[in-house]
Amino acid sequence: MDVIAHKKRMEWFENDRFGMFIHWGLYAIPAKGEWIRSLEKISNEDYEKYFEQFDPIDFDAKKWAKVAKQAGMKYAVLTAKHHDGFCLFDSKLTEYKSTNTKFKRDIIAEYVEAFREEGIKVGLYYSLLDWYHPDYYHYGDLVHPERENEKFKDVKHDFDNYLDYMHGQIRELCTNYGKIDILWFDFSYCELGGEKWRATELVEMVRKLQPDVILDNRLDETPNSLLKETPKFYCGDFVSPEMLIPPDGMFNCKGERVPWEACLTLNNNWGYHRYDNDYKPASAIIHKLVECVSKGGNMLLNIGPDARGNFPKETIAILKGVGEWMGKNSESIYGCSISDVKGPDMSYVTQKEKKVYLHVMDWVIGPIPVKGITKDIVKSIKFLSTGAELNITEDFTCSSFPEFMFMYYGTIAHGTYALPDPIDSVIEIELK
Repeated sequence: MDVIAHKKRMEWFENDRFGMFIHWGLYAIPAKGEWIRSLEKISNEDYEKYFEQFDPIDFDAKKWAKVAKQAGMKYAVLTAKHHDGFCLFDSKLTEYKSTNTKFKRDIIAEYVEAFREEGIKVGLYYSLLDWYHPDYYHYGDLVHPERENEKFKDVKHDFDNYLDYMHGQIRELCTNYGKIDILWFDFSYCELGGEKWRATELVEMVRKLQPDVILDNRLDETPNSLLKETPKFYCGDFVSPEMLIPPDGMFNCKGERVPWEACLTLNNNWGYHRYDNDYKPASAIIHKLVECVSKGGNMLLNIGPDARGNFPKETIAILKGVGEWMGKNSESIYGCSISDVKGPDMSYVTQKEKKVYLHVMDWVIGPIPVKGITKDIVKSIKFLSTGAELNITEDFTCSSFPEFMFMYYGTIAHGTYALPDPIDSVIEIELK
């Protein structure tokens, strides 16, 4: 890996921190999540009805982009093709695409234009799997919908033919839609990984066509090889833990910080699911975003639009709440990362150069302790959202803990106070 080139192309990613993932396709019609074909073992023939029905008359990429921007999201990733093989772009290599449905529109083209207009960087998700292509492994595969269908038992697949198709579609995505900021491949499993995808050849092509694009790590058969001393050429630019925030961030074998991005769902499915109303509140999303940044990572938060192309109303309400908090506190997210400073329980700390941001998420009893900062290096202390000053106290109750600096707000140092923001009150400590 060219360390200098990698660091340069990752600069915006490690500044922006917060992105929108969008899973959308034919599976929005049965409305049971994006894995419906595999879970219910639906054949191509039985799934065809959804291709014939696909007509998302409410789809408006500009509305999607405005929701993302108002939430404080700086980049987005949309499923150009998911595991079912259906393409949201006008590929010349297949008839199985949105431009051949009743809708007759290139969704990817509209998406990249609308999100770029809002100043949001654009990413494309592409599934390495393909349950529609005749040369992708059927019988005996781990997840293929027809893995138990006896008619495919003795079929000989020309997998190189599929790989030519896959590489060709990725070439189209890298050629026909202008500058792409992220390519998000998904996923390697069992024997299918690394050079089984002709990964070196693929990445060489992508780097030639899109030299600044960022790649995730899922081409790799060992997804954490980015943490090893000599990462593979095709191991990607960042690690992508799914539905998990690494307890201590991510570091390589040399102890050096490695870029990572937690991809998380708003409910329990990636694609639209009519019965899944287990939505995380805005407060939880804010807390988890802060946690990611405090551990040196990003959050890619998923939305599953419905079959008409609308974001669910619950999604819009949650993102509005996140956006209200970000509107006052985004300085503690953008450009921030891990800090050596430690706050009290129920808090996280982010830092950007000489500004330390203490995220306090619970009531305060007495002064607020901070470890790793001394009074003599402090230039100012204030609440980020209001600019209201906090004070340093050195009274007798604090003298037993000389390794801590204590701050308080209110009229006395020993009061019990509800913080000004019940979700996350951010204290900015500027150092000299």
